[in-house]
Amino acid sequence: MRWLITGSGGQLGQCLVGSLEARPGQTLVGAFDHSTLDIARPGALANLLAKGGADAPDIVVNAAAFTAVDRCEEEAERAQRVNADAPGWLAEDCWSAGLAYVHVSTDYVFSGVASEPYAEDAPVGPRTAYGRSKAEGERRVMEAHPKALVVRTSWLFGPGQNFVAAILRQAQRRGQGLESGPLRVVSDQCGCPTYAGDLAEGILELAGVDPDREPMGEGRGQAPIGIFHLANRGKTTWFDFARAILDETGYGEIELEPTKTSDLGLPAERPAWSVLGCRRAAELGVNLRPWREALVAYLNSAAGIALQEEQG
Repeated sequence: MRWLITGSGGQLGQCLVGSLEARPGQTLVGAFDHSTLDIARPGALANLLAKGGADAPDIVVNAAAFTAVDRCEEEAERAQRVNADAPGWLAEDCWSAGLAYVHVSTDYVFSGVASEPYAEDAPVGPRTAYGRSKAEGERRVMEAHPKALVVRTSWLFGPGQNFVAAILRQAQRRGQGLESGPLRVVSDQCGCPTYAGDLAEGILELAGVDPDREPMGEGRGQAPIGIFHLANRGKTTWFDFARAILDETGYGEIELEPTKTSDLGLPAERPAWSVLGCRRAAELGVNLRPWREALVAYLNSAAGIALQEEQG
């Protein structure tokens, strides 16, 4: 299989590149971030391939997105273009070229008011500009590429800026005496923290890298299509996730204070419930490990160690 990755500079994109480079028999023919491939232009991928910018991929994985949830409220047109229009254009280019296509989406397509894990076929009901743009992106992808694989995930952490880095930064400041008092963390949101490295491996397995399963795509045998959920197992709150981060990094003495999301005055509403049911992937033997184990794995990875050294 020959792979092309968009959004290669993000948390998931970096992990996809690393996972592919470590897998024998897989070829990464292109890894593009925004500076090297602007997917928010119609025909961007088709033009790239026509000009020889990537050597004959079999499959495209779109990990690019405008994920600044609050900024999406203020820049709704940009969110629409990057999260809805662009994935649809990529899907059109892939379908025309006979390429398999994987698109990454989010728990924000749901309303966040459930009490049971969201099934893959649960009705969407986004309440934010970000969620609406991602839901529209899903619709356009499936409309333009009927054999596309759409993977929803939640609460992503990995190399780059994320919740783990933010908590460690605050812990460091308290350890250095630059700030005092408890660290305030919201306790009324529940979700599934997901390590980008595990998500990357799960996506590759679903897309057919597993030698026991044929690859996806036209003429390549049966393979997963449609919507799948992938998240590390188990649910928790941001408050308890923060407690785990501090305990695993030697900052267990730092006090946490629970707070309500409404007290933060954020522009975009946060889903109170972001727990994804991953039944379809599990039925194919693709299961991500529990989130606490995934957190430890990230902290012990090169990126996690570098983060702790930077914060320490």
